[in-house]
Amino acid sequence: MMLESIKNNMQKFNTLKSIPAHLPIVNIDTDMIIPKQFLKTIKRTGLGKNLFFEMRYDDQGNKINDFILNKTPYDNSKILIAGKNFGCGSSREHAPWALLDFGITCVISSSFADIFYSNCFKNGILPIILGDGKIKELLEYANRKEEISIDLNEEKIIYGNSEIKFEVDPFKKKCLLEGLDDIALSLKKSNKIENFEKDLKDKKPWIFND
Repeated sequence: MMLESIKNNMQKFNTLKSIPAHLPIVNIDTDMIIPKQFLKTIKRTGLGKNLFFEMRYDDQGNKINDFILNKTPYDNSKILIAGKNFGCGSSREHAPWALLDFGITCVISSSFADIFYSNCFKNGILPIILGDGKIKELLEYANRKEEISIDLNEEKIIYGNSEIKFEVDPFKKKCLLEGLDDIALSLKKSNKIENFEKDLKDKKPWIFND
């Protein structure tokens, strides 16, 4: 097993500052995030241009000017404030890939679908769950095109002279702060894996083809 040839591509998440974009639609499923016709690739890059494809483009492939992510400055937003139950539907990991490739590294909602929520952490995206009242406060900054800041280490969102605390699972927080995806977590145990394989090869060499 050539562990040294396996690389971790997940970026570390610590602090983030951006004008948030608001997408006030409930039950946005993963097919709305990235439609099924774009799932043929296994690459994590190149999907950003097709994010929210059916809402961003008309039938001729032209951008719909009224869609939030087609407007300046929201087309460069790194933070998305979404409606409840964001990421429902199928479990496709292409959904967080598309968000990340577009440049969105934090999604704020009152609720997320469980699998999508977990996939975000595995791909370097911070999903934050807040109550509707707190989200409403942040929307004022989105509408005024003003930046908000997110500090993962301190678990807080800073806007103006105020701040909101949020909670995140300690293990998932550690993975984001250190940029650890499933591959990187496995590589941390590379010595144990290699020793196991060596021992297995000595005891049962016939199961190895090399």
